[in-house]
Amino acid sequence: MKLFPSGHATHPQWRMAAGLVLAQLRAQMALPDYARAPSLGLLYITDHYGEDAQEILDHLGAELPEITDWTGTVGVGVAANNAEYFDEPALSVMLCELPSDQYRVFSGVAPLASSEMSGFAAHTALVHADPRTPELGELIAEMADRTDTGYLFGGLSSGRVGSLQFAIGGNGNIRGHGAVGGVFSGGLSGVVFGEGVRLVSRVTQGCQPVSREREITEADGNLLLALDGQPALDVLLADLRVSLDAPEQAIDAVRATLVGLVEAGSDGVRRTGDLGADVRVRHIIGLDPTRRGVAIADNAEAGMRLSFCRRNAQAARADLMRVCAEIREELEPQEQTLATAREVAAGEAEAAPHPARRIAGAIYVSCSGRGGPHFGAPGAELQIVRHALGDVPLVGFFAAGEIARNHLYGYTGVLTVFTAGD
Repeated sequence: MKLFPSGHATHPQWRMAAGLVLAQLRAQMALPDYARAPSLGLLYITDHYGEDAQEILDHLGAELPEITDWTGTVGVGVAANNAEYFDEPALSVMLCELPSDQYRVFSGVAPLASSEMSGFAAHTALVHADPRTPELGELIAEMADRTDTGYLFGGLSSGRVGSLQFAIGGNGNIRGHGAVGGVFSGGLSGVVFGEGVRLVSRVTQGCQPVSREREITEADGNLLLALDGQPALDVLLADLRVSLDAPEQAIDAVRATLVGLVEAGSDGVRRTGDLGADVRVRHIIGLDPTRRGVAIADNAEAGMRLSFCRRNAQAARADLMRVCAEIREELEPQEQTLATAREVAAGEAEAAPHPARRIAGAIYVSCSGRGGPHFGAPGAELQIVRHALGDVPLVGFFAAGEIARNHLYGYTGVLTVFTAGD
């Protein structure tokens, strides 16, 4: 599998930015190490271009007629290799060369058909979603159930002027569009992949526990009533070392605190004190002094575990480096010559990925609350990824919530790479 062409640019006028991106894509497709016949395009734009979304898609489709399928969405920021564009007009594109029988584009207008009807078995899926969609968590879980592995990756649109998604397919891959041009709002859209498309994906957390892990022993919907058999509000105040007798101090502490929620038997707080990949971070949205309860932005059940946590830049950097290392270790062969090992290790950030890594491209979906402001400098988050994986083609966006497995996350990053076979 050859490298996927990718391009990114910023400009007040979208046509100028698109021209710069197209020049990058065409230049790469002329190089021997890059794919020359891609058919799937991934398109991410910042919300500055939201009103021009249909024109942008139409323009790219006309300039790249070989790309029969498109998917993507809008965000407050978009990501590229070693770069992020926050609060400025920009777009990021990657062209994937995949067997046409190994992927299908879907949307709310043309949902994914069952494997019995279509003859296509979904293995994994890249999913974009409108955060305003009712019962979104249930829809994500249902979508995961329709894949063989139960693994989704992606995120929620984060545009400030509307949550738009791109989904259009050619060669009969997608039906029912009618006069719709491929720009949607509401529900889910994306692309499902067959078993022949090999992916490696990891979730990186951005918070650090400030309490030990506790069991939820009583809950009423989204209201936590008891933790470890004690009133939930009393436990929260004790763990934060505050009291309602000093309400201003208590309110400030609670506002800065989040809840890390995890199912019983799943990967919670690790021995190292970090949050496991299964932990879903949620906001505390209220206190109930009468019932001594704590309201959170998710439903909870008795038997689940939680820890109180806070955003932590140092922990986020360390965890992102960890998941990048895990991906490297999984992709690199266990046995390699000394010369190959030296080439793989040398010049990481500036060199194209060594063939031993077998990386064709990457998708990175990060929380809109992360990025440069959280990591300390513009582009710092993407620089970590580049340093670990090399100069890989990368595309992505900053989301209002991240999707991985069958869960909806917050304050996380989801890094997925396309990889060739052994």
